[in-house]
Amino acid sequence: MALDLGVFCKNTLDGEVVEHCFSALFGLGTNSDPSYLDWLMKAWGWTLAVAGLGLAIALVVGAVMGTLRTLPNTGRLSRALVHLSTAWVELFRNIPVLVQVFLWYHVIPAFFVPLKALPSYWLVSIALGFFTSARIAEQVRAGIQSLPSGQRAAATALGLSTTQTYRYIILPMALRIVIPPLTSESMNAVKNSSVAFAVSVPELTLFAMQAQEETSRGVEIYLAVTALYALSAFSVNRVMAFIEKRSRIPGFITASSDPSLAH
Repeated sequence: MALDLGVFCKNTLDGEVVEHCFSALFGLGTNSDPSYLDWLMKAWGWTLAVAGLGLAIALVVGAVMGTLRTLPNTGRLSRALVHLSTAWVELFRNIPVLVQVFLWYHVIPAFFVPLKALPSYWLVSIALGFFTSARIAEQVRAGIQSLPSGQRAAATALGLSTTQTYRYIILPMALRIVIPPLTSESMNAVKNSSVAFAVSVPELTLFAMQAQEETSRGVEIYLAVTALYALSAFSVNRVMAFIEKRSRIPGFITASSDPSLAH
């Protein structure tokens, strides 16, 4: 079966061929008619936007929840925060991400009316962010617990408070050694962003489904979408590998060498 890449240069309105569609993509030409290639690029942008926003939420919330899970058992407040963060992790990692998307889109706005004003891609990003934050929280917890106990004891001997101990000693080291598992979660955020199609966010998966129905060229459409997902995930992998290399602690344990950090 021969591939027909010309399908991407067809007008999305009437199916006629759009001239200069590939050159216009790189600013070397102009066209006034929307092509499937234009639609594909816009869908890719939505995929990156949902994944990026969801990952930003996940990193912040996950780092906080993972840190709270390791607080010392020194008082009622500490125990309450540990129980709260544990409940967060168990709740959001045990509900499928697609179900969470539907909850944020259909159910939660019924109780919190201001959420109805948020666009659907924000609600999807929140659902994706909270789902991923539960996994990141576990990685941060494992990273903190992998540190030698002498680190915390030395901080206590120096008279540092719990907040100062985490800020200046524990977190700067733990966050760097969990970068490898964070790389996997960052790549998963790109792939999991495909659930946004369920609430009509015009990202890559929704584009593929609709374009295939309109053109009957499913092979070309899905190959292109697959390639963009792979390119996005690979780019995230390379960025995280660069960050890992620049922030590595010489001679210290790495997350990749500790199997407990892979979960």
